Amino acid sequence: MPRSTRSPRPLLVALLLAILMALTACGGSSSGDTADAASSDDSAWPVTVTGDDGELTIDEQPETIVSMSATATEMLFAIGADDQVEAVDSTSNYPEGVPTTDLSSFTPNAEAIAAYGPDLVVLSDDLNGIVDALDALEVPTLLLGAAQDIDDSYTQLETLGDATGHADEATDVIADMQDRIKAAVASVPQDVEGMRVYHELDPSFYSAASSTFIGGIYSLFGLENIADGAADAAGGYPQLSAEYVVGQAPDLIVLADTVCCDQSAEALTQRPAFDTVPAVQEGRVLAANDDIASRWGPRVADFTEQLADVLQG
Repeated sequence: MPRSTRSPRPLLVALLLAILMALTACGGSSSGDTADAASSDDSAWPVTVTGDDGELTIDEQPETIVSMSATATEMLFAIGADDQVEAVDSTSNYPEGVPTTDLSSFTPNAEAIAAYGPDLVVLSDDLNGIVDALDALEVPTLLLGAAQDIDDSYTQLETLGDATGHADEATDVIADMQDRIKAAVASVPQDVEGMRVYHELDPSFYSAASSTFIGGIYSLFGLENIADGAADAAGGYPQLSAEYVVGQAPDLIVLADTVCCDQSAEALTQRPAFDTVPAVQEGRVLAANDDIASRWGPRVADFTEQLADVLQG
């Protein structure tokens, strides 16, 4: 009986079909995974976050955010929520390209803010009863006031991450800040501990004590803040005098009035008796950008690194 011979082509076709079906099944699984991931993202909402004005429940990921805080604007862009930010107040000038408007954070107007159709407004102050006014217009608001210390800054980043759907990115920003600040503090010699620092907010000698956010940064280095000895603490921002500053003989001077008031290390030498101050004599003067030295956002790591550079001599 002749041996039956079968052409190999049908077998090859069958094999190809089997492979194609397997690939299709894998593709279907991948599609299912993507759907599951999307479903998982959707299931993250609603979220409840806590601001200075209490708890806020956000039903869906915000698509139109108005930031009435320069620091919050920096935080939102740092955590990747920039595409969701529709408008920012007139003081928000960083990073480059932010949608700055003429909205005033000092005299906020609820109707002007609501005109942008926000599903989330972030504020740093409740001036003119703006929170209640926005609530009356059913505009979700999140009040995040000035941070008292660096941990407050991290908490606000976490809150904004949760509120905008960028929790992982916020965690990364916090970790980067923590690493950079830790490295900056560790980079200075131990003998800087106990050095005296004078932080200048303006040429009329307003300063910042250790109880303030920026004062806490100096404490990380073990510096002694001359503003702590002022007779009138004024909520952590006392007005000193030229005589007081010179008499305290600070080893480090930080000028946070370089932009507003054109102050510089050279300008210090023109002030009466300031040429006798150790910080001026030894060149330990940090001419800081006013914004970086006054905001509690991610650029506080930049400020800490600049401070370390000066302290390293």
